[in-house]
Amino acid sequence: MTCNCTHTPNETTQLMIERTDAIIDRIGKGRDTIIPLLQALQAEFSYLPHEALERVYERTDIDRAQLVSVSTFYSQFRHIPLGKYLIKVCTGTACHVKGASNVYDAFIRELGIEEGGSTTKDRFFSVEKIACLGCCTLAPVVQIDEKIYGHVMPGRVDEVITDFLELQESKQKEEGKQAKLQVAGEVRLGMGSCCMASGSADIYRELKIASSQLGIEVTIKPVGCVGVCNKVPLIDVVSPDGSITRYPNVKAIEIKEILHHHFKPAGYLKRLRNSILGQIDTFHTDLTWDNVVWKPESERTGIINNFLYNQKHISTEGYGVLTPLNIEEYCAQGGFEALKDALHNQNPKGIIATVLQSGLRGRGGAGFPTGKKWEIVSSSPGPHKYMICNGDEGDPGAFMDRMMLESYPFRIIEGMLIAAYAAGADKGIFYIRAEYPLAVTRIKTAIDLAREKGFIGEDIAGSNFSFDISVFEGAGAFVCGEETALIASIEGERGFPKQRPPYPAISGLHGLPTLVNNVETLSQISYIVKHGAAHYAEVGTEKSKGTKVFALAGKINRGGLIEVPMGITLNQIIQDIGGGVEGGQKLKAVQIGGPSGGCIPAGLCDIQVDFDALNQLGAMMGSGGLVVLSESNCMVDVARYFLSFTCDQSCGKCTSCRVGTRRMLDLLNKICSGKGTMADIDLLEELALHIKNTSFCGLGKTAPNPVLTTLKYFRHEYEEHVRGICSTGTCKDMIKYEVTSKCIGCTKCAKACPVEAIPYTPYEIHIINIETCVLCGLCADECHFEAIQKVSLYENTNQ
Repeated sequence: MTCNCTHTPNETTQLMIERTDAIIDRIGKGRDTIIPLLQALQAEFSYLPHEALERVYERTDIDRAQLVSVSTFYSQFRHIPLGKYLIKVCTGTACHVKGASNVYDAFIRELGIEEGGSTTKDRFFSVEKIACLGCCTLAPVVQIDEKIYGHVMPGRVDEVITDFLELQESKQKEEGKQAKLQVAGEVRLGMGSCCMASGSADIYRELKIASSQLGIEVTIKPVGCVGVCNKVPLIDVVSPDGSITRYPNVKAIEIKEILHHHFKPAGYLKRLRNSILGQIDTFHTDLTWDNVVWKPESERTGIINNFLYNQKHISTEGYGVLTPLNIEEYCAQGGFEALKDALHNQNPKGIIATVLQSGLRGRGGAGFPTGKKWEIVSSSPGPHKYMICNGDEGDPGAFMDRMMLESYPFRIIEGMLIAAYAAGADKGIFYIRAEYPLAVTRIKTAIDLAREKGFIGEDIAGSNFSFDISVFEGAGAFVCGEETALIASIEGERGFPKQRPPYPAISGLHGLPTLVNNVETLSQISYIVKHGAAHYAEVGTEKSKGTKVFALAGKINRGGLIEVPMGITLNQIIQDIGGGVEGGQKLKAVQIGGPSGGCIPAGLCDIQVDFDALNQLGAMMGSGGLVVLSESNCMVDVARYFLSFTCDQSCGKCTSCRVGTRRMLDLLNKICSGKGTMADIDLLEELALHIKNTSFCGLGKTAPNPVLTTLKYFRHEYEEHVRGICSTGTCKDMIKYEVTSKCIGCTKCAKACPVEAIPYTPYEIHIINIETCVLCGLCADECHFEAIQKVSLYENTNQ
């Protein structure tokens, strides 16, 4: 390709150096600025050019060893240029079980990217797999730049690409402000990430256009996560009398009819005109007849009401009502009252005692008593103390922290302030993974708004307590969810966990006492302080108090963000809230706790949601990912998926984790290819137990859990794989597609095949060339006669 650039190489290098210098001057030159500095460089150049890194080495306190060490450790950083637009294919748990690998392969084929590559020849598009985009209920999910697409199927990737390109062409300036009229009512619209991925931005735009055309002035109120992620876009129409009408899965084309149905235009002539136009629309199209307005109330909201049944909102208090960044509204609803009460009417020891009495345990996974951790930090000496909110939600299949950071930023900030006051901290840091740009933006904005109101900074709310908060974006390392690795990341080092003791509560960030709490933990603090320990402790079980927020995803009819009281059973969550397994299939298992958790079989799903009860089954609460698996899921493949994730995310510090997980993954790959033996299963179990007992940190100690639980409850599936059978047809090395006698020769499968593995032979029974077939499944999806089936490629008798 010929370069048409008018700059000489020396001029181009000089421009790059000047841009790099500007970034260094803005970010800083200290060793602890390395991650923000590298992030800014990558945002500027789309990757980390060699010349820019050399300039960083020349002008800052960062040495070459640190540059290489950090920039190669975190998955966010790239050392080679990518295309103009980056297609991120989510491979999180929910996306994996719904065919994300086929979606990735389809993009590679559609864009004509060569085998082993990731970028088109014209450098227009690049494709990469990403651990989790946090929109699990919309699986499979794809993100192109900031645009997220949900429910992407392999046969529809061309439509996604076309839609994105059209979107780039059609970007226009925002409409001018409309003249203010008398407000007729309010329309609340969910604007969380899942909502945005499902088209809420289009709904918001259409609400503004339609209200202007109809002459109806309504307050369009963006709210946070609405929880019912499978029913978004979702709007609530609030009439002047306060009554609410709810519309799920609303389409942009339905907005005008909804507004026309609920509100009268400002003037008589406009009302008459719109009434006539509405009737004409009815005569000329069928859209009005199928509009969501005319569906019965039970059909519109019955499913949502069932979804909300059995839920209790503590962390998500203000669900569906609060605008995320409206601080006046948050205060009007009682926000920051708990903080004021703590600062003016209570002392730090009293607050710690209240949290201890409440029985609150950390929601980050381990379940350590929250008040006890605060107590340790409070009693640890130091000239400064740090408070860190751990928002590095790296579990594939989990999106609780993202939803709460996006939807309830002031609530998290208030909990952080109370915790800092109780522990004696004077500096706070939000550590949020960079893959959550909306969460980062909203938290930063919320901090600025809270500072303007006097809730952050010097002498907060008229007290003698001072506290400031900053935001640090993680660079993509699952191990940084572990608090010592997270602290190392903030200090500008690789995310290596450190030997404990000393614990961060005694010697943490920069060697000073540091309190690290999870997002969900902090979201419960203001409720406890406001209502008292006894009131909070009424919810939950004897040893697990309060509520738990889960990301309900996978093969479930009604997925989304849920908050349930501790003590509820898994079956109640799946059946009563989630509406059972999708497609009428049978429940096979629930994967809970992410890569560190385990798979609980359907027969044991009457177990209560309780820290200790789940541990006894070989699983764990984890941060809150809850993925439902059906009879169509291969449990050996699920174990392999989680182990491949932890193997990839291992920091490599200890041999047990670095080498052991790789050896386990090799064995699982062998078993999933139909080449394993019974001895391999025994060796796999032996390795898993050894790694669990000898690894340095929590990642290595819990990495074998998915393997151990599937071996315990689904060992027969491992033995089937040794005999060459994957009964679900998931493991591609063990299956092939065959055409049965049901085929009528319609050629739909041949047209759908992306690699021409099915010859075009009309009215004849088709044949699939297994040498050419890539096992994408598009042919089976297109066949309406169930004439294409998966069959075992071979069976063996390995011993």
